[in-house]
Amino acid sequence: MSSTTAIKLDQFSAAWRNIRTIFQRELQSYFNSAIAYVVIVVFLAIVGWFHTSNLFLANMATLRLMFEMVPAIFLFVIPAITMRLLSEEKKSGTIELLTTKPLHDVEIVLGKFLAAWALIGIALLLTLVYYVTIAMLGKIDNGPVIGGYCGLMLMAGVYVAIGLFASSLTENQVIAFIIGFVMVFALFMLDKVLIYIPESLASIVEFLGIDYHFANITRGVIDSRDVIYFLSLLGFMLYLTVLSLGRRKW
Repeated sequence: MSSTTAIKLDQFSAAWRNIRTIFQRELQSYFNSAIAYVVIVVFLAIVGWFHTSNLFLANMATLRLMFEMVPAIFLFVIPAITMRLLSEEKKSGTIELLTTKPLHDVEIVLGKFLAAWALIGIALLLTLVYYVTIAMLGKIDNGPVIGGYCGLMLMAGVYVAIGLFASSLTENQVIAFIIGFVMVFALFMLDKVLIYIPESLASIVEFLGIDYHFANITRGVIDSRDVIYFLSLLGFMLYLTVLSLGRRKW
């Protein structure tokens, strides 16, 4: 192994340790406070209510309604989770303490992003109890279920990245929540306002809408174009967050 390769591996290993440390600290902070428990309980309560209504009132053994409702719930839950991630650090001055350590901005951003994304993943994982109840009552098509959960995780990743970017813009958590909510709401609504868009631009606006790609995945067919859309948007928002965080050095 050449010395250059060894140096690169050491750098990657050090970066991963830093990201993991921040990830563990942030995720632990969620569960050391009431944030994680409130978010998970409220999320499961809302999803459970719609799930029960769909199951008993409409007499439909399917998770379709859940997959339709969770994206709307994300619009409020995820900005609330992410609003404090960087704004609180900036307001308290602890962001400067982080940067005095051998940490790069991208490591801080990735660590915090993964922690918030993991919290949403835990909340979604707990909804599998609804899948179990449906599966016990009748035969269920697993393709749309797998696609639905994959789509929700990808959508959550994009929303978390947007919320993290919003949090990097201000020291005020309320303002960070409002900015994050407006951005994710606009992205969510793009494919729902096509009747007001010129026909020549309708297909472009539809493609930019996040719900359009999510709906494709929930059909049970995971198209590479939809995955690329989610990952590209996620990566772009994280890149903007790194740039925004780096403004303090200018």
